Amino acid sequence: MQQEKLTSIRRDLHKIPELGFEEFKTQQYLLDYIAALPQEALTVETWKTGIFVRVKGETGDKTVGYRADIDGLPLKEETGFPFSSTHEGRMHACGHDFHMTIALGALTRLAEDPADDDVVFIFQPAEEGPGGAEPMLESEMMEHFRPDVIFGLHIAPDLPVGTVSSKPGLLFANTSELFIDFTGVGGHAAFPHLTHDMVVTASAFVTHLQQIIARRVDPLDSAVITVGKIEAGTVQNIISQNARLEGTVRTLSPDAMDKVKKEIEKIARGFEIADDCKIAIDYGSNYHQVFNEETHVQLFKKIMERTPYNFQEAKMAMTGEDFGYMLREIPGFMFWLGVDSEAGLHQSTLKPDEEALVVGVDIVEQTLREL
Repeated sequence: MQQEKLTSIRRDLHKIPELGFEEFKTQQYLLDYIAALPQEALTVETWKTGIFVRVKGETGDKTVGYRADIDGLPLKEETGFPFSSTHEGRMHACGHDFHMTIALGALTRLAEDPADDDVVFIFQPAEEGPGGAEPMLESEMMEHFRPDVIFGLHIAPDLPVGTVSSKPGLLFANTSELFIDFTGVGGHAAFPHLTHDMVVTASAFVTHLQQIIARRVDPLDSAVITVGKIEAGTVQNIISQNARLEGTVRTLSPDAMDKVKKEIEKIARGFEIADDCKIAIDYGSNYHQVFNEETHVQLFKKIMERTPYNFQEAKMAMTGEDFGYMLREIPGFMFWLGVDSEAGLHQSTLKPDEEALVVGVDIVEQTLREL
């Protein structure tokens, strides 16, 4: 598939970002495209807003899977592109438009010229939340399409086009959303002694969270707690009855995640007593670490040696990816694809270089044929 066609597909998809399990336009676009391909070797089924596509191989001795996520983010786009998002407050700011386009490009080539093995393309919804990989993996439909080995990619703004990066073992962290609601007693700013001020409580709580990282997590392990949003109050002269913190927890081991959560809950119990309030904690979506199986990473490196592209050894990242659930059950790996963007992931000005689309299709197709 040529650059011009891939660019057109990517821009079509970039215009219609949708949130998790709401990807109705996106699913229909993908289904329409797939329906226009040669159908002799294809089997297509839907699951919620996701899609499974099997390409029957020449021998079918095993099944190789490739996963592409399809949802967008709740973010206002500020790229200035003529093909910017037409959905207000929604943007493909994590590269899922690239991921889908590359999958369609590789699928096109295999539909026209099947591999020896069966190939399954998994278009997965809700990667950004509430998490589509785990329920998709557990679905009855997966039993019919389950691959023997699976891989996926993620765009890397900090790598040049033509470079990919991966590593055996831990690649991405365990992650958990964090929502904490505080309830106290509000009142007039002139009578603070009659209230239990949740602005003060929530502010102190944020500071105490960082003590978990500094004093409760093994320094040879790694963990991050970030509070990215605070909501409280209605006007300057009313002491707030309620406050809400929204954040994320990321760790390099499941044990560290359990430890951090227990410590958060201990701090909450102490604040309830000390500040005479109620605190409710919700961990939202939780993602299992992305752990790459060494045999397949080494094979991928050998495949890359036969291409004009460059392979770099990756470093562990605190990035979260629900593809980790699939890798927990099915051997495989994930790799970074260089797209050379000054702005990073989840930024409103992300501008991946579209020349990376052909690179991605070449690498995915070759890997599907040889893995």
